[in-house]
Amino acid sequence: MNSIISVKDLTKTYKKVDAVKAINFDVKEGEIFGFLGPNGAGKSTTINMICTMLKPTSGEIIINDYDAKKQKDEVRASIGIIFQENTLDEKLTANENLKLHCRFYNVPKHKRDDRIQEVLEIVDLVDVQKQRVEEYSGGMKRRLEIARGLLHYPKVLFLDEPTVGLDPNTRAHLWEYILKLKEKEGITMFLTTHYLDEAEISDRVAIMDQGEIIAIDSPTALKDQLGGDLIELSTEDNEAALKEIEEKMETVEVKVEEDTIHLKVASSDAFISSFIKTLEIPITKLNIRKPTLNDVFLAFTGRKIKE
Repeated sequence: MNSIISVKDLTKTYKKVDAVKAINFDVKEGEIFGFLGPNGAGKSTTINMICTMLKPTSGEIIINDYDAKKQKDEVRASIGIIFQENTLDEKLTANENLKLHCRFYNVPKHKRDDRIQEVLEIVDLVDVQKQRVEEYSGGMKRRLEIARGLLHYPKVLFLDEPTVGLDPNTRAHLWEYILKLKEKEGITMFLTTHYLDEAEISDRVAIMDQGEIIAIDSPTALKDQLGGDLIELSTEDNEAALKEIEEKMETVEVKVEEDTIHLKVASSDAFISSFIKTLEIPITKLNIRKPTLNDVFLAFTGRKIKE
């Protein structure tokens, strides 16, 4: 696949502090590209530079073969943005919001009505398009914002925390629409999210921390780098249990966080039966799981994304 976004040595400096430090990455045409990292990592600064809303200190950004520093209008015509905060006019109907957006993006008059109906069908809002947006639920508003972002046929759709503030059921339904959109339109999607389960749907994920890209790969490949399974347990005496584990199981990676002992093993199936029989301290809680993207971030940085 060709790269629709190419970022080279991108840097942003504020008062001699590098918020973004000479980062490099490409986004392939038609993929979902996840962008992960804690608050203050530099994600928003990076996206604002890519979307031409912030001038880079140095570096190069190419989107849809346009230079983001020299061809801002062409870049803006190539992208759609779904902001984290609601930017709809709630006193207008859905149809009126979309017509207004068509005018902003110079969608030809003779194409506007057909295009509006097309995007409303994608997000399943045709039957309520005459209602004022203030009457919509949170999930309906997010779907309308996605529809609005598609009106001018963008090559790349930026989704900044698209499901923040929504309940789990509404989040799940919204992702159904987003994935249907990718399948039908083949649009490249650039996603930021704090919900790590959402990032799992990405074709590739870039993990950013302290202004730097520290890893880029598919979610599966990133997790495979850690290897094995993770075991979390609590006992009647964690201090004594930890000492016993370190003495009897020298090859096992072990650490303690708060009231939980964490073990990393090659295979929990082969390990757990003999472990339970060997450990003399009674176990009060036991959980076995596969590595997550949060574990990947922890392995690279020494802390969790939520921190």
